[in-house]
Amino acid sequence: MKISEVAEACGLSAHTIRFYEKSGMLPDIERSADGHRHFTPRHVEWLTLLYWLRETGMSLKQMRRFTALAKEGEVGTAERRQILTGHAKTLKAKRAKLEKCESVLAIKIASYGPTNNEDSE
Repeated sequence: MKISEVAEACGLSAHTIRFYEKSGMLPDIERSADGHRHFTPRHVEWLTLLYWLRETGMSLKQMRRFTALAKEGEVGTAERRQILTGHAKTLKAKRAKLEKCESVLAIKIASYGPTNNEDSE
């Protein structure tokens, strides 16, 4: 696959894909004689995971550690699980906080009385 096809498949820009490659966060990418990258479905899978880890607020430092551990194979499995479990807990806490914020906003909005048609979604 070409980088443009991979970018479309995983939701990242070509620039970001190149950044992740240079940062060592991808499995090795073979190149053709003319220097073009040849991505595999495994690369798309990794890039999609990286996309979602970043979208959910995981730091680049954590992402680098996670991918470094993945390159080590089975040895790093427990720590990778720990990283993802910790990130899931962080997301749960953020979700709870956002739900509280939404609740407070709903109360405040309701205090202004009935809405007119301009305000409705």
